[in-house]
This record gives sequence, structure tokens and C-alpha cells, in this order.
Amino acid sequence: MSLAPVNDGIGIANLPNQRHKIVAKRGAHFTLMVVGESGLGKTTLINTLFSTELSPPKNYNRRHHKQLDKLTEVEIIKAELEEKQFKVKLTVIDTPGFGDYVNNADSWTPIVEFIDDQHEAYMRQEQQPQRNEKTDLRVHACLYFIRATGHTLKPLDIEIMKRLGTRVNLIPVIAKADTLTQNDLQTFKQRIREVVDAQGIRIYSPPIEPDDESADLARVLIDSMPFSIIGSTEDVKTADGRTVKGREYLWGVAEVENENHCDFKKLRSLLIRTHMLDLVSTTEDIHYENYRQQQMETRKFGEPKPKKLDNPKFKEEEETLRKKFTEQVKAEEARFRKWEQHLIQERDRLNKDLEEAHSAIKQLEAELDNLNYGRGTNRR
Repeated sequence: MSLAPVNDGIGIANLPNQRHKIVAKRGAHFTLMVVGESGLGKTTLINTLFSTELSPPKNYNRRHHKQLDKLTEVEIIKAELEEKQFKVKLTVIDTPGFGDYVNNADSWTPIVEFIDDQHEAYMRQEQQPQRNEKTDLRVHACLYFIRATGHTLKPLDIEIMKRLGTRVNLIPVIAKADTLTQNDLQTFKQRIREVVDAQGIRIYSPPIEPDDESADLARVLIDSMPFSIIGSTEDVKTADGRTVKGREYLWGVAEVENENHCDFKKLRSLLIRTHMLDLVSTTEDIHYENYRQQQMETRKFGEPKPKKLDNPKFKEEEETLRKKFTEQVKAEEARFRKWEQHLIQERDRLNKDLEEAHSAIKQLEAELDNLNYGRGTNRR
């Protein structure tokens, strides 16, 4: 077997092929988080994206009973997908319970803590002498499901998206987009973009390289956010006889992969076909590095993560709450003393009135005795 001729170069141009062989041999792993209220089709969309039933449909009767717990859960679903001998270990993080309660204050806490905990766990493993078997559940992309109301983002949406955008590659999607007309959908998208800009919410943006062939696709993906989504694993027939994934209505079929109906193909392209490795690398190079740097600046090497109450921020909040509680106790004690003093005054007044009443009765009894005595004298 002869080597390549010298005039073909030294072979640097073959490095991408070498990289491809390494990745193909090792496979890849990808962690996707889905966040949104129940009933927005999160499970259906995931199953549609990966063309398999990764997760069975949720039992909402069970969720109704569990609402008494008032907790956002975190569920981990693992699967291994293979296509053309290339394997991807997929992990889906679901968050049932988010936004399902009348009072949703701090319902995002378990979600944010889970993301931070994965960075922490990975950082701790990197600090160990043996790093052969590292468990990595760092979230590479987070789909945030927005209800298709046609109005704008709710305060809860804004709060959680602010917190997620600084920790993970945040990708907003409009769930069940077939419930809005195309005009209403475009107006809704524009309102969401305006709120995102005004609130400074960080959204994942595909990189645009001027000389890259995929630059036009990246611009299309950016212009399409938030992605309008129709999820369905059902095969339905269209009026022209085609069999497609979609939802059947009286007016026709809403097709999942029809770009005139929704942005499902664009979202799938972003997550899987064109930018999966960029999502992984930005998680490593930006979000994880930000967390690692912040932690390394605030604690010593090997020192465990400070507990919530050890954090100066929470200590300050705890001290504020303690002062507020003390002030409330003092106010209640003052009110109680005032009320007690009022009762004493009322008691004294009633006792005085009672004494005066007794004196009046005694006087009347004396006068009655005098009258009776005078009548007896007159009879004699």
C-alpha cells in the first residue's frame, strides 16, 4: 500500500475525518430538559423528535392528587438511539408539576438547583485523582414550553426564563401552535421577542460564521424563535392522500413536518441535525465554565459547596426575616399590652359601676325600711 503523494499536502485536511472516526467510535451523549406547565405536549414532542416512545403519556389524574404536595418534580429518562451505526446516549429531564399550582412562587427552585447540581457534580469529579468513569448529566439544551395564549409571556414565564438563560442553552417553544391562526401566531411571536429583549432574557443563538455554508440556516433558525410546535406521533391522511404525522381536524390536517404549519423541522434541525455539538460545546465552554469559575472564586479547592443557609445572600435574607419576625412579635406584644390595659380599665369601670349599684340598692333598701317603719308607727 503506497502513501499519498507529497503534492497532496501533509494531511492536515484529513483531521475532520479523524475526528469523525473518534466521535463515531465513542458515540455521543446529549441531555435535554423540558420545562412547562402540564398539558402542553412536552412528552409528545420528545417522542416525535426522536421518533420513538421515550416516555409514556402522563396520568393527569395522578398529577391532580399530587398537587397537594405543591412541589416541582424532576424525572430522568434515559435512552440509547442508533442511526447508521452512530449511537447517541440521550437523557431527557422532565419537570412535572411546574406551574400547576395557584401559588407558583419558587416553583422553579428544583429546576434551577438540578442544573447547578449537575455542574457541581461534574466539577467535583474533575477534582478526583481517578476520572475514568465520570457521570455527566449537565443539561445541554432546555426547551421552555409557552402556552399559546396569543397575548404575551406570563410573569412566571419571565422569572424562570431569566434564571434558566444564565445557566443553560434556553430554547423557547410555543406549544400546540395549531390552536392559533398564522396571523395570531406571528403576532404572539413578536410580542414574546419584545418581552425577551426588554427583560434581558438570554436565549440560545446558533453561531453565524460568515464563510460557513450553514450561516443562512442559522439566520433562519434565529428569526424563527420562539419555535411554534405541533407534536404528534399519530399517522393521519391528508386530503391529497399522503400519510403524515399530524393532527386531524374538521378543517383539515395540521402536519408536524410541514413548515407552513409549524417550526418542528427547524427545531429538530437545531437540536439534532446541525447544532447538537454546538449545544454540547457551549454548555462545556460557557455555562459550566461560568459556574466553575464562580465557585472557584468563592471557595477553596476541594471545599464542598456551601449549603443554602451558609450562603451570605441567604444569611442576609435570614437576618432580614428574623428582624421582621422580631418586629412583628414586638408589635403584637404592644397590641396585647394595650388590649390588656383596656381590659383592666374596663374591669375597674365595671367594678366601680357595680359598687355604685350596690350603694344605690342599699340606699333604696334603707328608704324602704324607713317607709315600712313609719307605716307601723302610724297604725299604733
